[in-house]
Amino acid sequence: MKKSTVMAAAALALGAGLAQAETIRVGTEGAYAPFNSVSESGELVGFDIDIGNAICAEMQVTCEWSTHEWGGIIPALNSGKFDVLLASMAITPERMEKVAFSDPYYFNTMRFAALKDLGLEDATPETLEGMVLGTQAGGVASKVLNQYFPDSEIKLYPKLGEAFLDMESGRLDLVLESKFALADWMNDGVDCCEFVGQDFLLDGTIGAGMAFRKEDADLRDRVNEALATIIENGTYDEIRQKYFEFDIRGKPIAVSELFGD
Repeated sequence: MKKSTVMAAAALALGAGLAQAETIRVGTEGAYAPFNSVSESGELVGFDIDIGNAICAEMQVTCEWSTHEWGGIIPALNSGKFDVLLASMAITPERMEKVAFSDPYYFNTMRFAALKDLGLEDATPETLEGMVLGTQAGGVASKVLNQYFPDSEIKLYPKLGEAFLDMESGRLDLVLESKFALADWMNDGVDCCEFVGQDFLLDGTIGAGMAFRKEDADLRDRVNEALATIIENGTYDEIRQKYFEFDIRGKPIAVSELFGD
């Protein structure tokens, strides 16, 4: 066979291979920075996006991204608008009735931030007795404070930003909230406060996972395998360090174990 004919055949085979490359359609919200959002140039960016692209690269498939309104994002998955939902969705028993989830790829923990001047090393009901603790009214953190810290003064605020302002002015000793929200606040030029105590989760909290149609068990297994690989080879942690200075994957203790029943 002539050299030109061989090269043409190889090019044809390569083109056919590219045409047949698998594409996985990935849906996200695009409105939850720094996890998933749309940049000024219209590009999807964030931790979720980078993790999804790394998983697709490991699987040797093409990621095709699309954005969807949060309220209808599970119905959009189940109706076939995309194949994988990657949008920092918390795994809950109610959602598990509708979709299948991957292994958790991070945990949204809660933690205390305290005034540095207090010199606290721990945050327990005993060490915080008599101190003024705050958070947003109606949130999960307010329930934790009311249940486990009866000997502290609890102040609840209509907006979390108001609690942060009282921390900065010294009218609160500690604030309890999502570690991500606290880190975002303290990294914005705030020098009054520091993390204290342990990270914890609400009882029954499983973490954030990628969602799949229940019949797509094979795809879920392949994604789980790719996720495990990028965690093991360090790719996951390289991505994590772009967005967060602290560990977000190790499963922390449950609140009832940390503070007592």
